Amino acid sequence: MRSIAVFLGFALLAAPAAAQVLKPWSGGATPPLELADLQGAKHKLADYRGKVVLVNFWATWCEPCRDEMPAIEKLKERFAGRPFAVLAVNVDEPEARVQKFLASLPLSFTVLLDHERKLARSWNVRVLPASYVIAPDGTVRFRAEGEIDWGTREVADRISSLFPRR
Repeated sequence: MRSIAVFLGFALLAAPAAAQVLKPWSGGATPPLELADLQGAKHKLADYRGKVVLVNFWATWCEPCRDEMPAIEKLKERFAGRPFAVLAVNVDEPEARVQKFLASLPLSFTVLLDHERKLARSWNVRVLPASYVIAPDGTVRFRAEGEIDWGTREVADRISSLFPRR
């Protein structure tokens, strides 16, 4: 009986964690977002009105964050030609470290710098990565805490449901 319990314990440890999904947002009004990108240009969430926006909080030291980046890039490519934008908010790291990371993994989406975690605090980010999907009207519609598989049909369908009907 003991060997069965030990086997089941190892089997549970080896089982993959449940995949994160985009969950409906219930956190109230959309927090403000105003940050500079790596070139010093200011970005406000209001500037993206009319688009679906993925806001992703991340850090270079966060392995799940790094693992998500190529899938987020593919998601952006998937919605090319649609009103879709990605704002990747780096949380409290030196710009040089972020630049070095991006040199090894070129990305086409906008990277913003959240010095001192001020924006992450206002968005109540408790874990990295943390992602929020904003509807064209500027309201948060979905969120995900932890790594998510951005390549799934479910994720694409949820994001697609926010695009204006043609």
